[in-house]
Amino acid sequence: LKDGKGNELVYDKVYYVGEQDFYVPKDEKGNFKKCESAGDAYQDVLQVMQSLTPSHIVFNGAIGALTGENALKAEVGDRVLVIHSQANRDTRMHMIGGHGDY
Repeated sequence: LKDGKGNELVYDKVYYVGEQDFYVPKDEKGNFKKCESAGDAYQDVLQVMQSLTPSHIVFNGAIGALTGENALKAEVGDRVLVIHSQANRDTRMHMIGGHGDY
């Protein structure tokens, strides 16, 4: 990567954050349904997906995947590149205790 003047950008750390939406159908009592196979769940999942309201949103595949021991850490002065992907919506990372140059 290069900056606007063509100078190479150098980073101390690079983190990838993948954001996933899950659309899990519920039964008439409001409990999440369990199905034998993805094929059995197809119609119910499709109906939930049409609402465009995910039942779960997770980062890197699981609740808590980027907390505790797995937290994205950096020291003062570290140059960190965060690559964030989300296929369905426009979302942006919010840094706590820092700022971004680019």
